[in-house]
This record gives sequence, structure tokens and C-alpha cells, in this order.
Amino acid sequence: MQRTLVKHALASEAPVDAILVAGWVRTRRDSKTFSFLEINDGSSLASIQVVADAGIPGYEDIAKMTTGSSVQVEGRLVESPGKQKWEIQATAVKLIGGSPETYPLQKKGHSPEFLRSIAHLRPRTNLYGAVFRTRSRIAAAVHQFFLARDFVWVHTPIITASDCEGAGEMFHVTTLDPLAENKGYDKDFFGKPANLTVSGQLEGETFACALGNIYTFGPTFRAENSNTTRHAAEFWMIEPEMAFCDLHGDMDVAEAFIKHIADTMLADTSGDFDFFCKFVDKGLRERLEAVSKQPFVRCSYTEAIDIMLKSGEKFEYPPHWGMDMQSEHERFLTEKHFKCPVIVYDYPKEIKPFYMRLNEDGKTVTAMDVLVPGIGEIIGGSQREERLDILEGNIERLGMDKETYYWYNDLRRYGTVPHAGFGVGFERLIMFVTGVQNIRDVLPYPRTPRNCEF
Repeated sequence: MQRTLVKHALASEAPVDAILVAGWVRTRRDSKTFSFLEINDGSSLASIQVVADAGIPGYEDIAKMTTGSSVQVEGRLVESPGKQKWEIQATAVKLIGGSPETYPLQKKGHSPEFLRSIAHLRPRTNLYGAVFRTRSRIAAAVHQFFLARDFVWVHTPIITASDCEGAGEMFHVTTLDPLAENKGYDKDFFGKPANLTVSGQLEGETFACALGNIYTFGPTFRAENSNTTRHAAEFWMIEPEMAFCDLHGDMDVAEAFIKHIADTMLADTSGDFDFFCKFVDKGLRERLEAVSKQPFVRCSYTEAIDIMLKSGEKFEYPPHWGMDMQSEHERFLTEKHFKCPVIVYDYPKEIKPFYMRLNEDGKTVTAMDVLVPGIGEIIGGSQREERLDILEGNIERLGMDKETYYWYNDLRRYGTVPHAGFGVGFERLIMFVTGVQNIRDVLPYPRTPRNCEF
């Protein structure tokens, strides 16, 4: 008999004479002549109730089927007299793997801090099961969005010799013993400095300048010593790049992308989205519906600063032209002033990376950030500098090694074209659609300063 997933059993339109399910015991209740087992196999938020009568094969082990134990159940799918539509009337039960009373996920409330310490077990809880099923569902939606628009998925390197952002917050890759003396790059594996990538953007641009529209979707790393709820050392990035595209086209794609992700979540019928709306963020549905239906406001950085200066709002970081906006500024614009998603564009060149296109005013670059209520910045992007002389001037002005970026400059030397793109942190996207407030709770195994468990 083929195993049936619990989610398919619960969605059945008719009774089933012979069914087999396997999963983990959430609870067990015994009477003199039968037992109730609540079984969950991770395929859905909901569990299925099993009624096991004394005397059926395997019932002699029923007392060992404690919370956390894995079991296999054969029986009939029948209508339930209780709250649930279906239950299984067992004809045989089998203990697969027992679980002692020390099992840490007994049926009670657990704090997120405790559950992070047992990240290998927390996917069995309602919250984290829902989060990671959603993560899978949204990852599929990312691919659907870009492939439907004829983007090519490109796998950019995880190990790189270049620093996209120029901030230097990179993890170094080496085979040398850090305690040994007389170390030199000539003795190292690559013979030069190598790092874990902070972005696939620069390499992605090379493929956009050959294939047209491309996107990357993979892990990135940043050695930023930050313990906020929004930062992690290892995270995933989605980075589309589009040839023959300017800033306005970039903003159009970014807005359509966020709306697609919101629509995907709103269409979820698995029960996971309802769970988030009920137990995690009661305003989640309303917020996603607003993102889905409302056009995004487009506001220049200069206008945004002026709005905040005239607002009378008390900010922890007083706004002024030339500053890098903080989360409180982003949320003020989206939640209090415009009350909808906002795309802020044309930022001061001093606070943006070297590759962003310089505007005619000589003070700002064609950068844009997509800000959404409840999160703040969710997308950052720009039109890239396609003029070789200006790009080389930026590299020189910032004290970067021109030779390291020879290949990047070649894109401007051989058939340069206007092109643009953006980056979105996948974990922030999951926070956006689930209402979960800490990035550590949407990563399977979070890597943060002083934390590299499992």
C-alpha cells in the first residue's frame, strides 16, 4: 500500500477503504478499549486523528507511542464525529522510532530563543513548519515570476575575488593554517585573496550583457558584526539584471515582483497563511492586500527628506540630506505618510556603491529602494553605470583596485548598453509574507556573530 500524505488525506472528497499514513505523534489519549493518536507528517499545518482499537496489530506498543515518536498507521479514512472532517479508523499501527520523555517539544508553548537552540527539531512545531513550507512555496513563486518573463536563471559563484559593495565585510576563503607563520597568497589554494560572495550582481551583469534578462537566486555571505533582527551572516539573495533597461523599467519590474509575491501568499489555501494571520500578525492579510491592490508611490530621495523634515515627527535619527535612511524613516514613509508601498529613488552618490549610474546633477545616482509597510526596505536596486570613463573614475575615487575589476570594465568597453537590476533578500521576503519579525526564525540554521551551530 502506498503511503498517503496527511494533507492529501485531509483534502479527500470521499472515504477511503484502505489508507496508510506515517508521521510523528503530537499527542496520545488512552481509554480502556481504544486510543486517540494525533499524527502529523509535516505536509500540512493540520494533523490527522487516528482511532486505534485495542487488539489491532501493533496495539501492544501503544504506550510507547509518546509525543515525538514516529509511527505508521494503516486503516480506513472515515468521516469524523468531531471537529475535523476525516479521521482514520486504524486496522494496524506500528511504532517506527520511539521518543523518550526527554523529547524537548512536548505540547506546550516554547520561546523562539529556546527553539533556536534546537534548530534541528523546531521544524516539527506549528510555527516553523508553516514558515519553512512557506519558504519553499515562495521560492517556487520567485522562479515562476522570472521564467514567465523569459529571464534566464544564472548560477553565479559563491567563491569570488571581487567585492561587489566595496565595504570589505567579507568572509575570507583560505586553505592556510591561520596560526602558521610565513603565510602568503602564493601558497594559498587560489594564489590570490578569495572570499565568500556578498552578491552575485557583478557576475550577473556579464550574463545580462549577453543573454538579455537574467536572475540569480542563491546564498550570499556578509561578515557584518550585527545582532539585529534583520541581519544574518548567511542569507539568500534574488538579483535580476536587465539589459537595455533604465531606472524606470527597473522600478516597474520590482513593483510587479513584490505584487506577485503578495498575491502568491494571499492565494495560499494550505492553512499556513491563515495561521500567520491568526497567531503571528493579525494585520498581515490587510497589509498584503494593500500591497497587491495599490500602485506604489514613487518619490525621490530629496522629496522624502523634505517630507520628513516638514512632518513634525520626532525621529531617533533626525533626517537630513545626505544621510542613509534608517528603518524608522522607511516605516514613517510607508505606514504614516503615504500609507502604502513607496519606491524612493535618486540617492546621494556618497552613500551608494561605485557601480550606480551618475545622474546629470552630479550629486545623485540612479538608485532606488522599495519600501513596504511593516518591513521597510525590501528591495534595493539601480541603473548601472554603463559609461567606462565614469565607472573607472568611481573605482579610482574609492581607492579600489582597478585591475581587479578589469572584466567588469570590459562590459563597458565592448558593446556597452544601459542596464539595471535589483536585489532582494529572500529572508526579508519571507518575513514580509509571514509577519515573523526576526530573520533567525525564517532561516533553517541561522548564522550570526558568535553563532554557527549545527
